[in-house]
Amino acid sequence: MALKERVEAVLNVGLRVPSIVLLDVLYRWDVGSFFQKIQRSGLSDNPLFQYKYLALYLHYVGYILSLVLLTLPRQHLVKLYLYALTALLLFAGHQVSRDYVRGELESGHEGAVYLEPLSMKRFTTALVGQLVVCTLCSCVMQTKRIWLFSAHLLPLVARLCLVPLETIVFINKFSMIFTGLEVIYFLASNLLVPYELAKTAYRQLAQVVEVYGLLALAMSLWNQLVLPVLFMCFWLLLFALQIYSYFSTRDRPASRERLLFLFLTSVAECCSTPYSLLGLVFTVSFVALGVLTLCKFYLQGYRAFINDNTMHRGVTEGITLLILAVQTGLIELQVIHRAFLLSIILFIVVASILQSMLEIADPIVLALGASRDRSLWKHFRAVSLCLFLLVFPAYMAYMICQFFHMDFWLLIIISSSILTSLQVLGTLLIYVLFMVEEFRKAPVENMDEVIYCVNGTYRLLEFLDLSSAVITPCGHFFHAGCLKKWLYVQETCPLCHAQLKSQSAADAAQADRAPAGRGAVGEEKPAEGGAAPSSSRADRPSPSDQLDTPPSSLEGGDQAGGGATPSIRSDDPGSSRHVPETRDALRGDVVGL
Repeated sequence: MALKERVEAVLNVGLRVPSIVLLDVLYRWDVGSFFQKIQRSGLSDNPLFQYKYLALYLHYVGYILSLVLLTLPRQHLVKLYLYALTALLLFAGHQVSRDYVRGELESGHEGAVYLEPLSMKRFTTALVGQLVVCTLCSCVMQTKRIWLFSAHLLPLVARLCLVPLETIVFINKFSMIFTGLEVIYFLASNLLVPYELAKTAYRQLAQVVEVYGLLALAMSLWNQLVLPVLFMCFWLLLFALQIYSYFSTRDRPASRERLLFLFLTSVAECCSTPYSLLGLVFTVSFVALGVLTLCKFYLQGYRAFINDNTMHRGVTEGITLLILAVQTGLIELQVIHRAFLLSIILFIVVASILQSMLEIADPIVLALGASRDRSLWKHFRAVSLCLFLLVFPAYMAYMICQFFHMDFWLLIIISSSILTSLQVLGTLLIYVLFMVEEFRKAPVENMDEVIYCVNGTYRLLEFLDLSSAVITPCGHFFHAGCLKKWLYVQETCPLCHAQLKSQSAADAAQADRAPAGRGAVGEEKPAEGGAAPSSSRADRPSPSDQLDTPPSSLEGGDQAGGGATPSIRSDDPGSSRHVPETRDALRGDVVGL
């Protein structure tokens, strides 16, 4: 039963791959642009131009056929492919019959077949081929009426009966017409089947939407069509064909640099359409999942899959690639430029995978150091993986610096790899401290302070690729964009959850009416130049909106003399929502590092 389910799962994916291939081909061949080029080149008298609208109709029919192949239920999809296979077998049978008749006409032998050795050989070969075709058609269509698929045997029977060769040509044409009429009758008798299937599918979809909603319908289609695996198989097929076409035209082996260039250009060739780009995204996601799963297995063995969580599924890496590709317009670039950009994008993706591996390994390594587990194999696996995560990201950063000119943007790109190496170094130092304490058989004095200093040191190093930060009233530093996104969810500090409240319109109006000089929290004070603020407090933005202000304007607010630096501060829990603005009452909102 398990084997049957696996076969059905493979068929469910394999039979839908041609639909994605057809969509990709139709996207590459833009009919409208093709005929516009013909018209601009002055070749509108070309016979091809006369079939413009027919080509457009066929283009739309191709899209409809692709969607049908993609969304048909598996049992109907299998039937459709069986019908197509039967048609191909019948066509092959008539090709064999035509070749046999042509060979007999060229030989000119009018006598009995068994009297001429070459004629007998041709007859035997054609007869065996035609019987195989008839048998396969009968098995595929699951019917015992084999005579329905035997029309192409008529020329052989006529030749065996000593019918003249000119008459055999006519009989061969008749057999082809008879088979064509059979196909037309079959199509006509099943003409309403697509309509019935569409109507049934519409009813089922309407019921699912009415009972469960659109989200449940989308999840059901996602699971039934197995879209991630489907797009991955499609992309791997494209990539394999690209590699094969390269090596089939090359005689000499390629060098290491040439292989790297071949890999990047092949990947670039296989992401020139939205469909192939999605295939690359899902392929990268599955590769990341495989690497992270192998990492878990290497560290913990089969125990890693007993209480496996939903994190580190490779989704982050796939989404990262998709966002970067869309933002940079990857599919619109030339192949060389696309390969250049892909090298940077894939570097970022690999850095993300290494960071996820560190997140998996860090608690395991620290737990081994803190526990009294004396299994050398466990310690070796944990330490060896940490050493790999220490060396490989740094090597990646070194290699990409060799290929590209060092500038600010390259420093930003390699910062994640350097950060991973720093974090691994901190983890290894703490692990060593735990092991030293274990071998000393006595507690180390001030161990907590030492670990705190180690953590603080490499956290300080992380705090240094940070160019500007927002300081909350509780004393925590954040990127402005990161804190802004968090404030859209809730107005609390992401670390200590202290309230970060903004002033409401009513409280702001009341504060504006308060006498000057009180020095109350949230009071608006004149700037150093003595000029009063030009805007009312009720029009001030919320904490999340304040972070849109550039750091330069936030830092230089007092110097301009026209306003004060906005900040985020929490007052006592019973206070109303407020936004204090003066730099005298608050710590700096954005600081340059």
